[in-house]
Amino acid sequence: MEAVGTRSGHHTLVVLVEDAPGVLNRVVSLLRRRSFNINTITVGASEQPGVSRMTLVVEGDELEVEQAGKQLYKLLEVLKVTDITHTNAISHELALVKVATKPTNRQEVMLAGQIYDARFVDATPSSLIMEVSGSPERIDSFLNMVKPYGIRELVRSGPIAMSRGGGSVQIRDGKFERHNGMPAAAD
Repeated sequence: MEAVGTRSGHHTLVVLVEDAPGVLNRVVSLLRRRSFNINTITVGASEQPGVSRMTLVVEGDELEVEQAGKQLYKLLEVLKVTDITHTNAISHELALVKVATKPTNRQEVMLAGQIYDARFVDATPSSLIMEVSGSPERIDSFLNMVKPYGIRELVRSGPIAMSRGGGSVQIRDGKFERHNGMPAAAD
C-alpha cells in the first residue's frame, strides 16, 4: 500500500495570476526548471478584471505538487494556487477533429458525430471537421469511435476545470486565501 501523500499521477491546478505580459512564460519556466512535466495548460480571462485563470495538468505525487504550488507563489504575479484534483470538479475540453470520409462511410462518420453531439464546422468531399466538447474521457471516447475512419488532423484544448458547488477559486478583497494545504503568499 502507498503512503499517504506519495500517490503519483495527474493533478489539476488552478492558478490565478495577474494579467500581464510574460506571466505564462514565467510560470512555465519555473515548472520546467523544477523538472515538472506539464501535460496541458489552458489560460484565459477570469471573472475578475486584471486576473487570468490558468488550468494546468501536471504529473507528480502529492508532495511534489504541493512543492510546485509553493514555488509558484514565489512569482509576484501568482495570486492563488489551488489543487482541485481531489475535489468534486467539472473538467471539460474542446477538440477539433478532421476525419477522412468516403461516399461509402460518410453517413457512419456523421452518425458518430451526432452520438457525441459534435458540431460540424466544415465539410469537403473527402473530410469532415467536427467540434466536440466535454470531459477528457468523453473526448477520448469520441476519438476512439472515429479513429477507424482515419483522423487526418486533431487539436485539443486541454481541460479547463471548476469545482462544483458554492465555493470558488478567487481572491476576495485583494487577500490571499489558503486551499488544499498550499500556503498563501506572504503579504
